[in-house]
Amino acid sequence: MYRRLRTPSMWRDLERLQKEMNTLFSDYTTPGIRTAPSFPSLNIWADEESVMITAELPGVKSEDLDISVEGGHLTLSGSRTPEELPEEGQFHRSERGYGKFTRGINLPFEVETDAVEATLKNGVLNLMLPRAEADKPKKITIN
Repeated sequence: MYRRLRTPSMWRDLERLQKEMNTLFSDYTTPGIRTAPSFPSLNIWADEESVMITAELPGVKSEDLDISVEGGHLTLSGSRTPEELPEEGQFHRSERGYGKFTRGINLPFEVETDAVEATLKNGVLNLMLPRAEADKPKKITIN
């Protein structure tokens, strides 16, 4: 005897499950693989004379930052402390991370480390890294 094991609602449920799985996994396949964003978020631009970097660092104090340049590589590291809650308080939602961080950036050219300028204002770090004289292109004159 043949037993009917499949029902129309079962097929609908399987199709719905397949669609949900496809949606879930389509977010994690190339192109555009989703990953956790790097901290801090950066903007970097350069011209012939210097590199400018801005980094979003809300809640980070200047004394908790370490900025170093070696060769053509900049390293930005530091820490961010968690927010303190009142004694009776509890989080309803917590999305801002805290703890230690390190971010390395390969620069487009060697920089003059003695002339680097850094300012931190309203949670935004601004770095101006001038190009090293030895790394600047030289114009060659023809005799």
